[in-house]
Amino acid sequence: MSTANDTKINSAVFLLTGIPGLEDIHLWISIPFCFMYVISIVGNSVILFIIKTDQNLHEPMYIFLSMLAVTDFGLSISTMPTILGIYLFNCREISLNACFAQLFFIHSFQCIESSVLLLMAFDRFIAICNPLRYASILTLLRIAEMGLVFLLRGVAIIIPLPFLLKRFQYCKANVLSHSYCLHEEVMTMACSDIRVNSIYGLFTNLLTMGLDSLLIFLSYVMILKTVLSIASHVECLRALNTCISHICAVLLFYTPAVGLSVIHRFGKGSFPLLQILLGHISLLVPPLINPIVYSVKSKHLRVRIIRVFVK
Repeated sequence: MSTANDTKINSAVFLLTGIPGLEDIHLWISIPFCFMYVISIVGNSVILFIIKTDQNLHEPMYIFLSMLAVTDFGLSISTMPTILGIYLFNCREISLNACFAQLFFIHSFQCIESSVLLLMAFDRFIAICNPLRYASILTLLRIAEMGLVFLLRGVAIIIPLPFLLKRFQYCKANVLSHSYCLHEEVMTMACSDIRVNSIYGLFTNLLTMGLDSLLIFLSYVMILKTVLSIASHVECLRALNTCISHICAVLLFYTPAVGLSVIHRFGKGSFPLLQILLGHISLLVPPLINPIVYSVKSKHLRVRIIRVFVK
């Protein structure tokens, strides 16, 4: 075996990182994380339960909302073991296979959530720009077909990532800068040529979140054009009010995700605290805030949630 091969060490584990410099108070930091996970899981579960049990909510808007709740639920479950393991038990080690599995689920749910946000934008576009054909376009069968297509798209695009990473040997420092595994960071730990992974990672971002965000933007351009043509200011505001919840969800999802992706690709280790903060925001805040925003803004959903808790 050559000398170069002798120096290569295929690390058995990666070391995850909490918040540098605050290791002594990680137990206290775990309290807000626990609250965030409890609220996000309970909130999304309540929304799923209400929509499933109430026949009046079996409409396209609420079906898409239930899809969003499922993806948020999955995103929370994907990050919970490692984040709480670090802050509660100081358990930083994660095996290669567990790391690859976690990054597969995280990136898959992110791609699926991006697709669901696109479907919700399409729903608002049809409801405002072509309301007379809303029921005929967004049938239950068509919604199921679109959901299945985007689910398969997310899984098919992300599933090569763990296999591309598994063929590497990892001889560099095995300390990750997040409390979970991400493809953009894990591939930099390899001592091999990572150009294929880098190009494919950029391709997946452009084909999923990049394309979806562009189509969402174009949908709102058409929505705004239609709304501005309405003579009545009251009707104009009423139409825009139905989009506020979705706009909040889009901003909460894309803003930190894009910022984190830019830092990983061009920051080269700069702004470590900002990178950690954006990482936590991108994966923890949308599942926490989305059910709250939709429960507050949707009168029908809010009334049924209150009715359930009152009973």
